[in-house]
Amino acid sequence: MPQTYAVHLGNSKELTEVAEDNVARRVLREHIREFLGVRSEDLLFAIINSVSRGKGQDLFLQAFHQSLQLIQHQKLKVPKVHAVVVGSDMSAQTKFETQLREFVAKNGIHDRVHFINKTLAVAPYLAAIDVLVQNSQARGECFGRITIEAMAFKLPVLGTAAGGTTEIVLDGSTGLLHPAGKEGVTPLAKNMVRLASHVEQRVSMGNKGYARVKERFMEHHMAERIAVVLKEVLHKSRQHPHS
Repeated sequence: MPQTYAVHLGNSKELTEVAEDNVARRVLREHIREFLGVRSEDLLFAIINSVSRGKGQDLFLQAFHQSLQLIQHQKLKVPKVHAVVVGSDMSAQTKFETQLREFVAKNGIHDRVHFINKTLAVAPYLAAIDVLVQNSQARGECFGRITIEAMAFKLPVLGTAAGGTTEIVLDGSTGLLHPAGKEGVTPLAKNMVRLASHVEQRVSMGNKGYARVKERFMEHHMAERIAVVLKEVLHKSRQHPHS
């Protein structure tokens, strides 16, 4: 197999402008929260991906349910927490999505879980939530554009310790990592409780994530890396013209 290079295009100028516009963010946050029926002080954990088993929405909801139980058992004084699943498609009526909704109904958490139809306009939801969960399974995301988009909005990221997420999220600094698969459910639940309990950690991780995006994951950074890759490929082709 030939050597393979993967270079992401980075965050766009347009998304960055929205992320850095405090007025626009506040308006979007208020609008989406009103649409969801949640209060300004409530805490929203969201997974933003097309709904499929590989993206781990089922394990996310299991972890969220566990986090509610931990909060209740430990009698923690935290904001009211909600789970938001952006990427739903009930028109397709997949067995997997039906199972997700059945899990929510069975455990009586329908007032805490919100399903949103899939959309390319993610900025309003990034402005409205408090924590992004990147829960892709198996080998994880090759890169995960939504991760750096969330970091541009100064959101901490709870991600699986797999794939490109491990290159983007600095564990304990810009977010927290947990194992992929069922063994990651309880660690994710505990990480959710941790961030729900410590607003200063959420803010600190969000600020560090924003700084990391500005330093490494903007369009011009990726353009520079693409140029480096092309030069390397060209150099090798000249060294081995008949290979």
